[in-house]
Amino acid sequence: MIEKLIEFSIKKKYLVVALTLLVSIIGFYSATKLSVDAVPDVTNVQVSAVTVSPGLSPMEVEQFITNPI
Repeated sequence: MIEKLIEFSIKKKYLVVALTLLVSIIGFYSATKLSVDAVPDVTNVQVSAVTVSPGLSPMEVEQFITNPI
């Protein structure tokens, strides 16, 4: 099978070059229209938890009521 493919490619070399050029142009065009963010978001993931506990200081609320996720 690979022999037939190579034989066809040698006999029809201009067709193979034209198809390769066509696929390359389409790929380049698609790559320029692709919207990809080049810089990933590296910020820390943060969660805001609102807790009300009368009589406790913020440090005590953080230690006794809220848990790290």
